[in-house]
Order: sequence, then C-alpha cells, then structure tokens
Amino acid sequence: MPRGSYLFTSESVSEGHPDKVCDRISDAIVDAYMAVDSRSRVAVETLCTTNRIVVAGEVRGPDTITPGVIEQIARHAVRDIGYEQDGFHWQRAEVAVHVHQQSADIAMGVDAAGNKDEGAGDQGIMFGFACRETPALMPAPIYYAHAILHSLAEARHSGSAPQLGPDAKSQVTLLYENGQPVRATSVVVSTQHTEDVDQDAVREIVRPHVENVLPAGWMCGDETFYVNPTGRFVIGGPDGDAGLTGRKIIVDTYGGAAPHGGGAFSGKDPTKVDRSAAYAARYLAKNVVAAGLAERCTIQLSYAIGVSQPLSVYLDFHDTSAVSEDQVALVLRELMDLSPRGIREHLALSRPIYARTAAYGHFGRTPDPDGGFSWERLDLVEALKARLG
Repeated sequence: MPRGSYLFTSESVSEGHPDKVCDRISDAIVDAYMAVDSRSRVAVETLCTTNRIVVAGEVRGPDTITPGVIEQIARHAVRDIGYEQDGFHWQRAEVAVHVHQQSADIAMGVDAAGNKDEGAGDQGIMFGFACRETPALMPAPIYYAHAILHSLAEARHSGSAPQLGPDAKSQVTLLYENGQPVRATSVVVSTQHTEDVDQDAVREIVRPHVENVLPAGWMCGDETFYVNPTGRFVIGGPDGDAGLTGRKIIVDTYGGAAPHGGGAFSGKDPTKVDRSAAYAARYLAKNVVAAGLAERCTIQLSYAIGVSQPLSVYLDFHDTSAVSEDQVALVLRELMDLSPRGIREHLALSRPIYARTAAYGHFGRTPDPDGGFSWERLDLVEALKARLG
C-alpha cells in the first residue's frame, strides 16, 4: 500500500556544473572512438579546475585518436557548454592527456574467444526503475529538477538570457499524497550570472522557467522559492570548484527515488556493464510499467567479470501488481539477451551517442532518430502484454 503524505526531494545540475563538464568531455571521447571503430574499448576520466583539464584512462582503439585529438575534443566540449571566462576558457585552459592502452589481463578476461562469449568487464550490480508519476515514467522530483535546468540552458544558449552563466543547480521538493505527487513545497535554483545583474533580477529570470515546467497549480509559495540563496554566484564552474567524471550518479539516474549500484556511466564504452546493463535495466522496467504490468518497477542485474550472463535478475513491483515478479523476470530474459553483447546489440549501443547523455539525466529522455537514448524505447510493450497481460 502507498504511504500517506510525505515529502521527497531530488536535485539536478546543469551541463556547466564542474562534474558535468568532466562527464561531457569523457563521453565526447567515447563518441570519438565509437565513430571510428565501434569495437573500441574506452574508460576515461576527466578532472577540471581553474583553467586546467586533465584526462586519464585506458583505451583500446584506433591510433588516429592521438593525445592532440583528445585535447581538441576537450576544448570543443567546453566551448559548446559555453565557458569563455577568465578562470575557465575553452581556448586558454591547459589540457593534459594521460591515456594508455587497456590492460591485457582485463582484455583476456572479457573478450570472446573460441566457444567463450564476451564476458562482463567487471563485477557489479545495476538497477533500473520506472513509475507512473510522469509521462516519461520517471520519478517526478528528478524529472522536474532536470526540466528546470534544461529550460534555463536553452534560454542561455539562444541568447534570450545572456545574464546567466553555464553553472547551475536545482532542487525540487514535492508533496506526495497517497503515494502520488501533488505539488511542490519548495524549489531551489542556484545559477551562475554576470556581474551586472542583481539577485532580484536573477530571481525573475529564473521564475518562469520553474512555473512553466511544473504542472499547473504545483508552484510553491514565494517564501519557499529560493534563487541563489547565498546572494551571489558570479564565480562558478571549474573555476569555483573542481570537477570529476562520475561524481553525479544519482543526478544521472532517479534522483534517489530508486537504488543505485554505484557505478558511474560517463567515460565508459558500452561493453562496460556499469553503463549498458543500467540502460538495459531501465529499458526493461520502463516497458513493464508501460505495458500496465505494474505501477512501479525496480530491476536489479548483477554480473561477474569475464562471465557472460547475469548472475541474477531481480524484480520488485512494490505491491502495485497482481502479476508475479518471478514470472515477468522469466519472460524478460526470453525477450532480451542480457549478456554484454546481447544488450549492446539489442539497444544498438556501439555508436557515438554518449556526449548528449552527460547532462540532464540518462533516463526519461526521448529516443533520437540516430539511436540515442534507445533504452527509452517502448518496443517490448506488445510482447509483454501478449504473454502476461
């Protein structure tokens, strides 16, 4: 049974947040390798601070992607985000590249050979989740937290809000009644801005991007609508705080409304189950909910390094379904091969589709014509209904 009344909060960060700058650079490097050779293996991390970018990691792929190419990829990513500030500038920042070849020991354990299928690149657990709180079948707090920042970013990029800088954060607290969100009780938005704009002006720039995103009647009162609570946010991005790849895993997923296995996504090619199996778990959970088999669905997958098939497939419908979780789990394994190779082929992941995932969440997005966000498709719904509906 759903709980009575309670509050739940999720946060998001913009593409210009220091950690997200690093995610964007790392994923742009993954895309560069995928564009040249879809069999590439990539695991790269980025650190950003005041006018300095450091890229490190291991790869197996085309020699044409040299340290110089990686430097240019990093600069282009920073330029696209919009950093041309004294303390962090896409042209003037120092870029150091420390990328080497993948460990032969890891490659031996995960590559296909003879009768052995490709194994998982590491052990670990991955979770997927879906619910009926929003049209995207995502938890409402993270869905609206992302949408607020995405709206602000569009205004900044279009030139309609030139006073805003790239770095921003949002936080949305929703009141739930009988297990369903009904309104916001507080909204927090902190956004970088130019020197020549005062806090009252920033508040009024931000306000419509919150009011237009939230459903009608959901806006909180002015006393709990917080914009730049510190009073000033001119110095931001990597100049204000160092960033690292993979440090916003809850922002990337479900905003704390569902479990997380702990593995980050960005900077990893799709053979890495931290990324691909988390996408597969979301895909399956979303199709289960869209098929009407449950109102809420959590899926856990687990893997061992070098082993092809998952060690476990766990489903929880949170008492919102009359259908057995075990029965649905069996059908899902018939509909999708959950080996690393099977996931990659089913969702067509071996392509340059990852830089776009680095901000505003990996889930709850619209599938792109070129295959981006393929894990958000609903193409298993009819098969699930036919077998279990």
